[in-house]
Amino acid sequence: MFAKAYKLTSCFTQPVIISTRSFDKSVGCGCGAFVVLNNEGWIVTVAHLWESYFAFEVHAKEISNYYGQLQTIQQDTRLDDKQKRERLGLLRTNPKWVTNHSFWWGRDGVWLKDIRLLPEGDLAIGRLEPFDPKSIPVYPVLKDPTSNLDVGTSLCKLGFPFHEIRATFNDASNTFELAPNSVPLPFFPIEGIYTRNVLAGRSKDGKYEIKFLETSSPGLRGQSGGPIFDINGTIWAIQSRTYHFPLGFSPKVEKDGIEVEENQFLNVGCGVHPELIVAFLRDNGVRFRLSEY
Repeated sequence: MFAKAYKLTSCFTQPVIISTRSFDKSVGCGCGAFVVLNNEGWIVTVAHLWESYFAFEVHAKEISNYYGQLQTIQQDTRLDDKQKRERLGLLRTNPKWVTNHSFWWGRDGVWLKDIRLLPEGDLAIGRLEPFDPKSIPVYPVLKDPTSNLDVGTSLCKLGFPFHEIRATFNDASNTFELAPNSVPLPFFPIEGIYTRNVLAGRSKDGKYEIKFLETSSPGLRGQSGGPIFDINGTIWAIQSRTYHFPLGFSPKVEKDGIEVEENQFLNVGCGVHPELIVAFLRDNGVRFRLSEY
């Protein structure tokens, strides 16, 4: 059903890799997706991909404060060695302070500029730079939110789950280096149906109604920021999160001779609604194509 739509959406859906190094020198990688909207390089994705970056900014201040206290104690001539050791012993570090952070936007040497976030709606847009318009053979069409948004419509999500991404940090160049076979990332689609809308109030400035589109299948890790589309490849939403609803029954099973209850859940996906996407793009002057149905 989605074979032709998959070929179309895979043309403008790309991965973003988020790499972090912690105070304890450990390196971790996460992955999301984004959709290239037009030949100017504007993209749409989800705002929660910036959570680790905001943590990096907060941790930078905490690290600076720690080293400031360290230096003050070490340089205090009024303290003898024992007193210095005692005071230094009272200082606390966090092994998971984020010391280095990087976004990798689909290829080397590409940055995201003019970033605008709507955290309440988990929505983000930005412009790739440098950008070659010929690198995208076809650009997406967004669903007209004023026409025929029918519950029960078959939809599909696309992104980059189930793929291991590893990296190291090169101190000499102050850069992350992806391990062999980390890229390219393989696509993975998953289908479901449009089940209902989820309302979440209004944005802090009161300008936008925060609305999400729910699907009967979960969004998988690595699909956040990717498209939720119909059989024509038209984008109905941008994958945001997954909710887990208890089904109200817990069958008993035996594990290692012990009887335990297995709680059952329905995992549903939740994407940024086209009403919110279209309104945010228009307000920020970003060009896009709108469906005729």
